[in-house]
Amino acid sequence: MSRLAVALVLLALANSPALSAPASPNGASPTADELRADAKQVPKLINDNYAYLERLPGGHLTIPPHLADEGNRVSSMRELLRYSERVMALLADHHAITGSSLHDSWAIVPSYADLWITKAGASYVVEQVRDASPAARAQIRAGDTLVAVEGVPIKRAVADFWSDLGATGGAERDDYAARLLAAGRRDRPRTLTFLTRAGVRSFTLPNLYSVAEPTKPPVSVVSTRGEYRIRFNDSLGDQSTIAAFDQAMGAATDHKRLVIDLGDTPSGGNTSVARAILGWFVQRPSFYQMHNLPVEERQTGIARQWVEQVLPRQGKYYKGPVTIRVNRWTGSMGEGLAIGFHAIGKRVEGTHMAGLRGAVYDYALPASGLTLKIPTEKLYTVGGIPREDFVPAPGKSEQR
Repeated sequence: MSRLAVALVLLALANSPALSAPASPNGASPTADELRADAKQVPKLINDNYAYLERLPGGHLTIPPHLADEGNRVSSMRELLRYSERVMALLADHHAITGSSLHDSWAIVPSYADLWITKAGASYVVEQVRDASPAARAQIRAGDTLVAVEGVPIKRAVADFWSDLGATGGAERDDYAARLLAAGRRDRPRTLTFLTRAGVRSFTLPNLYSVAEPTKPPVSVVSTRGEYRIRFNDSLGDQSTIAAFDQAMGAATDHKRLVIDLGDTPSGGNTSVARAILGWFVQRPSFYQMHNLPVEERQTGIARQWVEQVLPRQGKYYKGPVTIRVNRWTGSMGEGLAIGFHAIGKRVEGTHMAGLRGAVYDYALPASGLTLKIPTEKLYTVGGIPREDFVPAPGKSEQR
């Protein structure tokens, strides 16, 4: 299973607003022929390893002719990276990205998006607005309708997005394109036009890569008369979050409702942090999520599936009432935590989450070293519901 000998990574995003193309593995510049050979590997790696091929027409990624021509003409690292980004976009999967980016690459959704756009009938509607974001400060609200991007009517902009790739949209593919268009390119502001309660209004908003965020601790705590709330500040990939959460839990009391706020966890994380958090709430080994590895069945004809457990942490147990709050900026490992809490009997409430599919593995192209991040494992609740289809209980979400 040589193709499986890769490190499992749950999506972690760099802080840099624009990442450069990687150096080749041996430090030398790859030749144009080697770069074109790498370009041919991109669709092969996807077809060999993407866990959700059934989402694609015919159960297989087919490269449109004009995009294949781009691959055949690759002669620089920049061109290889751009081609790889464009091929990955054909998946219409926010969890499938390249490990490096260009200055003018599309923003990563949901990490660098402040609007969650959903197609409703023939319209593209703002489902949620990220709290304290440029869109929120502009007073764009849930229920507003996105009608144009950069002056182009949204229906045409979405159609153009797909035709530029030699593909067609439809259904969730159009949702994907609209969210990228609303998040914009990393190196420039966005001009978005909405039909609002006050009429048609246009806004020029900075992209989130250019917005200086204040430094935040891994977790923030707010204590009121009846609630003790711990909010994760997009920190589920930071090992220091374990100690910060432990310290916050040390001040929690059983007579107050403990609220675990996962409304700002869009950038993924790792399972050691998640299991450390969940370990506070179990007294015996407990199942919290199920994994499935389609690539192994493709290679061997034998299916592989397993259930992962969380274990108690010595001297750390909280027995009081617990509520988990989620929203569209609960992504990847945040979603894993949500289904884990649900599995151990805690209430998960709020809105739909980001719906990021599966666990991501890193695959490096041989000559260039460019990394593709491909969802390779499918993840499920312990009851067998795909993680991306999990529906929280109705209730309060800390996202406004």
